[in-house]
Amino acid sequence: MDRVDTLDAMTWRDVTAWTESTVVTGLMVPCSRVCSPCIRHARLPIVFVVHGTRKFLDRVREPTAARVEQSTTVLGDWYATVLFWKSRVALFVNESTLLPVLMPFAPAASVIDRFPATVATVLGAHGVSRTFMERELVGMSEHRLAKTTNRSVVGIMNEFAHLGLAYPLLNGIQDLVALSLWLAETPCGPLYNRHGSPDRELAALASQHPD
Repeated sequence: MDRVDTLDAMTWRDVTAWTESTVVTGLMVPCSRVCSPCIRHARLPIVFVVHGTRKFLDRVREPTAARVEQSTTVLGDWYATVLFWKSRVALFVNESTLLPVLMPFAPAASVIDRFPATVATVLGAHGVSRTFMERELVGMSEHRLAKTTNRSVVGIMNEFAHLGLAYPLLNGIQDLVALSLWLAETPCGPLYNRHGSPDRELAALASQHPD
């Protein structure tokens, strides 16, 4: 690997210290010398992006990013809305797998900060490996808010919202993790040519990133 002559705002000492023990998307990467791939990683923040509907953004009251970044997690970007059920519920849907995650919306100011812990619970319930889960959590240490851009995912969120209303009637309980798992079994049009439903899409994605 070729050494880099210019480091922008970082000094050689900063980069050397950083690369000796660096977290890159959840993995400790030892490096004996400063090289161009290390510099490229150093320029990339570890972040995940949440695309909120207008009603979600209005209630979270957090500024949206002027320039939409790309999530550095394996699962990638998430979409979010608020459901006005008996108690307000936040519905997050993963853009790549369409995996649904439901959680209490209130307090709105902390809903995104609480989201990674709920993701971990849901991933564990789906049988995802601990290593995969921990990588995602490391990558979710910082977030950015943005407006929705994918109409297909917004449409899936609306379908999940309607289906979710029927769940307490069918099962007699309102456990949001159990509801998340139930919705993940729903066949989704955008996944027909892949694995059909979010739970299977998640399993396939996780299998590509073994421990």
